[in-house]
Amino acid sequence: MESPLVTGVDGSDASLTALDWAVDEAVRHGLPLRIVHASLWERYEGVVPTWATDRPSGQILAENIVGTAAERARRRAPDLPLTTDVLAEDPSTALLREGQEAAVLVVGSRGRGEFADLMLGSVGLVVAARAHCPVVVVRGDRHALEARHGRVLLGVGEHDVDSPAVRFAFREAAARDAELDVVRTWRRPAHEPVDHPLLSGDGGVYVAERSSELLDKALEAAASEHPRVRLRRTTVEGPAHKVLTERSAAADLLVVGARRRDGLVGLELGRVAHRALHHATCPVAVVPQRRPESTEGAP
Repeated sequence: MESPLVTGVDGSDASLTALDWAVDEAVRHGLPLRIVHASLWERYEGVVPTWATDRPSGQILAENIVGTAAERARRRAPDLPLTTDVLAEDPSTALLREGQEAAVLVVGSRGRGEFADLMLGSVGLVVAARAHCPVVVVRGDRHALEARHGRVLLGVGEHDVDSPAVRFAFREAAARDAELDVVRTWRRPAHEPVDHPLLSGDGGVYVAERSSELLDKALEAAASEHPRVRLRRTTVEGPAHKVLTERSAAADLLVVGARRRDGLVGLELGRVAHRALHHATCPVAVVPQRRPESTEGAP
């Protein structure tokens, strides 16, 4: 059975926006959609006697949230294969477990009960930082949510040669018939000697040229598999998190990688992904890339 696209709903406006985006994404890629709602209502309702006919109010609310979401999804895409489930557990834990069998996890930028001044809800942050599959946090203005820009933005780092993030971005651009805007940033060495033999004249030229070469190498395999994808390659001097956030204003989706270390417990996002999740003006896809513990000291 094909892995589904999974989206979590909680009845909030942000989760319904994410649901709409997930429906369109599932249709775009020909994937089944799975809608889940997770909460700990059982813990607070107490034990219901087996002879009782009344269901706990928390269970009724949970079922209504999922039922309403399913009805909304069916109106948007009547032919989309769809399943639903109510999970009596912590939302982050439930979604991370769902992600083990999912093609993609889709969550809203903020859930019910989140403080208004938080730029990203806690569930979205935890899921994006720990999931084993790509996670899309849906945020941004109407132009981005409705894919009006016709552009997918990809940030390429030092270790992204034919990485999962690169392949994910190419698949998205191909499915959307969109331009793929690939960006690699570079910085001038802070303490490079002025008489360095490779840095005669403008010291930034060498670094910029090397960045361009690394960018071409990172894209080579995926570009050959998707020859019809329109590519725009750019190397830019500046901090990656700032450059990508600014360019996200003209994109329908921003794709960034997150390098995971085997056996490490905790959140693993990195500055670029963390900044994008909080400040990008379009949906953000965080694509995990495993790395062994032996590379722990690598940047």
